[in-house]
Amino acid sequence: MHTKRSLELKCNAQPLLVMRHSSKSKKILALFLVLLMGFIIFLAVMFYTAVHKRDIPSIYSEETAKAQRGNIISADGFHITATQKLYKAVVNTRNIDPDKRELFVQLFSIYSGINPDEIRQRLRTRKGSVTLSYHIGPKEAMYLKTLAFELRKLKVFVEYELPNGQRVLQGLNIIESGEAREYPYQKLLTPLIGYPRKMEEEGYTRIYGIKGLEKFFDEELNPQQNKSQKAMRDVNGYLILNRKSSIQSQINGFDVKLNIPIALQARVEAITDKIKENLQADEIIATVMESKSGKVIALASSNRFNPSHIRVEDYPSLNANAIEYSYEPGSVIKPIIFALLLDQHLINPYDMVNGHNGRYQLGRKMIVDEHAFQMISAEDVIVHSSNIGIAQLGQKLNGTEFTEGLKRFGFTHFSGVDLPYEKRGSIPSSAQLNNYLYKAITSYGYGMRANAMQLVKAFNVFNNAGRLVNPMIVDSLIDEKGVSRPMQVQEPIQVITPATAERMKQILIKTVNEGTGTIAKTPGLEVGGKTGTAHIAKNGAYVNSYHTSFIGFANDANHAYTIGITVINPRTVYFASITAVPVFKAIIDVMVEERYLRLDQRAIAEAQSAPAIAHH
Repeated sequence: MHTKRSLELKCNAQPLLVMRHSSKSKKILALFLVLLMGFIIFLAVMFYTAVHKRDIPSIYSEETAKAQRGNIISADGFHITATQKLYKAVVNTRNIDPDKRELFVQLFSIYSGINPDEIRQRLRTRKGSVTLSYHIGPKEAMYLKTLAFELRKLKVFVEYELPNGQRVLQGLNIIESGEAREYPYQKLLTPLIGYPRKMEEEGYTRIYGIKGLEKFFDEELNPQQNKSQKAMRDVNGYLILNRKSSIQSQINGFDVKLNIPIALQARVEAITDKIKENLQADEIIATVMESKSGKVIALASSNRFNPSHIRVEDYPSLNANAIEYSYEPGSVIKPIIFALLLDQHLINPYDMVNGHNGRYQLGRKMIVDEHAFQMISAEDVIVHSSNIGIAQLGQKLNGTEFTEGLKRFGFTHFSGVDLPYEKRGSIPSSAQLNNYLYKAITSYGYGMRANAMQLVKAFNVFNNAGRLVNPMIVDSLIDEKGVSRPMQVQEPIQVITPATAERMKQILIKTVNEGTGTIAKTPGLEVGGKTGTAHIAKNGAYVNSYHTSFIGFANDANHAYTIGITVINPRTVYFASITAVPVFKAIIDVMVEERYLRLDQRAIAEAQSAPAIAHH
């Protein structure tokens, strides 16, 4: 009975086992088919990716950076101007949690330095995207980027929903917006440096020169090429730089290096400031130039401005009047005329000239001397600045000789100095200078116009063996790699013979030792020069205002400098000998202290004091 029951159970279990094995096999087969299908799809996708042309922009990224304007650097290595990148701070007011709005204001104020009240006011201007500042420097921008990250952690920013249901969280964004020109020394070297203006280019503020060196070298200072890198990116978004990458280097503008050192320039400017105040003058202009090379090592004006903050009252000071202001030079032109006569052997320095006791009627013109002479030597016409004497000597030149001679000395031509907007001045025509009256008044510096730089360039001929050189403010351009490119120097032009130049030099030294420039005398140095005083003409008539000048040179055994001083409208006194000459003397003293000039101690020991004589 038991055996029968067991056989029945075994027979019934066999169909069940077969059914279970069949079901399991089907599942395995189904799983295998699914895996096989997935593998086939994977292979198909891989094959498609390998052979199909991909969308290049999806796997390439590009990085850009703006190149910067070059700097202006003094001869002693100080940055007179520099460019700083600017950033703007933008926040969406809808993203600021109302309960944490004041926290945002206080933290942004601390990190940016902006007054909290100003921030609150800007946030109230509108709902949405608000620019809190357009003038954030690189250092503050770095701090604010850190702040933006921290504000997210503090949950100061919350999402808001657009009408289409999209949720937005923008936070605080710090964006590069342009560049600003910095002037660390503020008024120093203005108006020579000039000033720039800002221009918007595709949302980025660029700087362009308007006046002075900023204008003259605008093309060289401007950025040469922006940085650009285009390459494949990895999974983290970083660029993979290889031979297939497109790379454009950042090339900033050239730096402009001057021949002018800060230390000397600052001291010369201080001299012009002090004496301008004492004289109550409109302006004092001072130029110091190396006689052989033409390098300008100081070019100062008493009228200066801060290029970063130009005010309405600064407008009269914006021009570089060393070249942009022309005037009748007065008696400083006498040595030029005398040199032309001497070079053509039309006079001898020892020829005697009738001084007419200080009053000389020439046609309808009465010519007057401040100090009366009966007879005077030709060279003493220069030493004692006789209008009557030079008016008579000038008649020996014909109109063409007169005109062409002045032109050879550089008058009516650009001085060649590296500044824009120069006024070339004027001289009478050859036909006019054939007339004895034109000839007379032009001989003592009326009826013609010149600028201060032209006069310095002309006088430099006497201290440079008769050779004319162009004044040069800039020494070189320095490229991105620090390679210096010297400025092109024009070959000197022989204007008068070396012998004539030497004789004129001795006459100008005598003028300082015995004549109108005695205040400039400096024992231990070779100093020469000529004074000039001329009425200012307004509305076609001469008024009781004057330009006064002293132009000359100061030399030691190894160095030679030409120095020019122009005083515009001094009010307390008008004689050049006590307006312009003291500026000249003060500059020489500074140059000795700064070791540009070295005193000859033996000459000092031998020097004998002599009383100063004041002339016009």
